[in-house]
Amino acid sequence: FKSRHSKIKSDRFLIFSHTFMTFSECAYTLFVVAIFWLTEALPLAVSALLPAFMFPLFGIMASKQVASAYFKDFHLLLIGVICLATSIEKWNFHKRVALRMVMLVGVNPAWLTLGFMVSCSFLSMWLSNTSAAAMVMPIVEAVAQQIIRAEAEADALEMSYSNSSVNPALELNENIMECETSDWKEKTKEQNLPPAETGRKSREDKYNGISKVMCLCIAYSATIGGLTTITGTSTNLIFAEHFNTRYPDCQCINFGSWFILSIPITVIILLLSWVWLQWLFLGFDFKSMFRCGKEKTAREQASAQVIREEYKKLGPISYPEIVTLVLFILMTLLWFTRDPGFIPGWSSLFPKYKGFATDSTTALVIGLLFFIIPAKTLSRTSNGENTVFGYTPLITWKEFQSCMPWEIAILVGGGFALADGCEVSNLSAWVGNKLTPLGSLPLWLIILISCLIVTSVTEVASNPATITIFLPILSPLAEAIHVNPLFILIPTTLCTSFAFLLPVANPANAIVFSYGHLTIMDMVKAGLGINIIGVAVVMLGIMTWIVPIFDLYTYPSWAPIISSTNNTGL
Repeated sequence: FKSRHSKIKSDRFLIFSHTFMTFSECAYTLFVVAIFWLTEALPLAVSALLPAFMFPLFGIMASKQVASAYFKDFHLLLIGVICLATSIEKWNFHKRVALRMVMLVGVNPAWLTLGFMVSCSFLSMWLSNTSAAAMVMPIVEAVAQQIIRAEAEADALEMSYSNSSVNPALELNENIMECETSDWKEKTKEQNLPPAETGRKSREDKYNGISKVMCLCIAYSATIGGLTTITGTSTNLIFAEHFNTRYPDCQCINFGSWFILSIPITVIILLLSWVWLQWLFLGFDFKSMFRCGKEKTAREQASAQVIREEYKKLGPISYPEIVTLVLFILMTLLWFTRDPGFIPGWSSLFPKYKGFATDSTTALVIGLLFFIIPAKTLSRTSNGENTVFGYTPLITWKEFQSCMPWEIAILVGGGFALADGCEVSNLSAWVGNKLTPLGSLPLWLIILISCLIVTSVTEVASNPATITIFLPILSPLAEAIHVNPLFILIPTTLCTSFAFLLPVANPANAIVFSYGHLTIMDMVKAGLGINIIGVAVVMLGIMTWIVPIFDLYTYPSWAPIISSTNNTGL
């Protein structure tokens, strides 16, 4: 009996030691990958491959299991979306949309800025934030330079009327109109014009303010617009795949449900950001904004002229643009109508295969059409015969490859591998058990702390790396404190995109900063205000209109029940 009892104790010790070693090794792997992601000592995609050989060597997962985590439904959805984005960029459809939106809004300086923000936000819903900023920024730069030149002309003319003669400052301004703003600043510094010094300084500040507002509105709206759709930014896609993998019985996160919860957040943040940037750099003059029946100023006329000229250069809408627009609308409609929730969607036509078709199914079907539909139509000669042309699809594989973000695809795969390793090794259960005491805090405070932490980390680390690190931690936290996981995961995912403070925090920020109109302090001042606005609006949304969409105050049946006892023995 004693020998049997000692053998049982020995077996328990072996099981305990094996369990401890397994999840400690998984924790070590997670720590190493997180350090590499945060410091970017290696490329993000290379660091994401570390679990592929560390897990098998530590005996956590077999190599085949780890490899299967690197390509999932997310990657198929990404491929379909990139097919659409490639066609939009190739045929300049993005430029036509941006210019048309700005023309509809008008050329009043404040409304012009809002027009650029709306157009850039719309593009970033369907394209990557980086692509949206890179596409719209050259248009904004041309408009800003034309505004500055027109303002210089108007100011010089006003000075000549007030002084009844031409002074050196006027001659200088007349020579400036052919130069860039930066050259103008250097030349004026070399002049010694005591009588005009005050006016020159005022005009210089005004011109700088115009350039700064227009640059920042593009950087921030590209990020804000990406919040709206599941496919708008990589953080949303990572969240959706992580959530659907961890909670396969829940079918509540799809394109339509995400759009409904996020569109009010996007609109509110966009409008408040617009007000904040206007007030910070230009002041907010309501009279000039809402004036009716008055003639346009020199600035407004210059802006309208640049936009009209840019739009004329595009010519009439082409056949490839029309096909791209039709496929874009078709893809969006199929996403919305797959499973809208309040009415049966088209997926109900296949009752035997419920849950088989996802958003990636739609994306792949439409994406495939871009490689099939020809980019040219048949044209007839005077004899009525069809002319022969070389068959070329809307996009080619090389063009698709140049747009496909392979780094993000591998990075996300590494995140999925880490999440699977945490589950297999019981690390996630152990972390959740240790976080149980947080359940004594008010729920809104737990959500706020989570949002502030990810918002701070994402300023110094990439957005995909940040969300990939925190999702496996926050999911068991929600389960441990018996809270609907969506209550914590949705606001955290949204706040991970709030990288507004530094040029290196976001590729869109870096693109805009490279134009030379902004300083680090400009971005810090503006970004700090927008970070506060973003977190506040997200908190407002998650505590109000998002609650009934997912019944957040009820612990769902699809989430696991975590007992209060520690199943790891630690």
